[in-house]
Amino acid sequence: MGLFSVARIVLFSTTIAFSVIGLGLNAYFLSLTMPDGFYFIFSVLGLVTTLLTIITIPIMLIVDFVRRGAFTSMIVFELSWFFTLAILWVATAGDAISTSNYYYPRGCVDTNPTVNAYCMELQAVEAFAFLNFFILLGYTCVLLVFSIIGSSRGNDVWTRSVKEATFFVEKSWPVQQQVPLNQYWGAPPKWFIPVSQPQPFQQYQPVYSGQPQRTSV
Repeated sequence: MGLFSVARIVLFSTTIAFSVIGLGLNAYFLSLTMPDGFYFIFSVLGLVTTLLTIITIPIMLIVDFVRRGAFTSMIVFELSWFFTLAILWVATAGDAISTSNYYYPRGCVDTNPTVNAYCMELQAVEAFAFLNFFILLGYTCVLLVFSIIGSSRGNDVWTRSVKEATFFVEKSWPVQQQVPLNQYWGAPPKWFIPVSQPQPFQQYQPVYSGQPQRTSV
């Protein structure tokens, strides 16, 4: 297993851990507001995003280990899916910041300790959402750059998994063996007519036996 594959597992494990914390915080805000008949958008969006992250990333890792050639392990699928998760995380963080600026414009400086606790928990939602956003976006950008490098060197990386892809090694093309021109392969065609080579002309020379020849009259 390469260094990039190990870093990938570490990053995904960290993302899952941050998502579990975000799941608890967003569920807590929903439990506070739902009895009053309303909810914050960041809490619902954050709850959906954390569930998608917690469910899909472990499934992708497990499938990548037990099955070869699955579409969830392809680099092109990872790039699209993790970029989508990154967008959802940054949207959650942005809406949490908007809510915090509306209810706590001066920060967590209220004299009521309960109100300050809500403010700090809201800031925790923002922090963990941004952390997951940076992790997923950074991984996506690095993987995209590596894939472009590998593809430029002739390697088929887009439909392979990260552990099988070759990014920095030049693809070795098979050497074609040249066939000599005088070596004929296969049976001759039907229309082929062999041409006989001309034989050299041998001139006959009489051999003198030493006796005169008689002529008949």
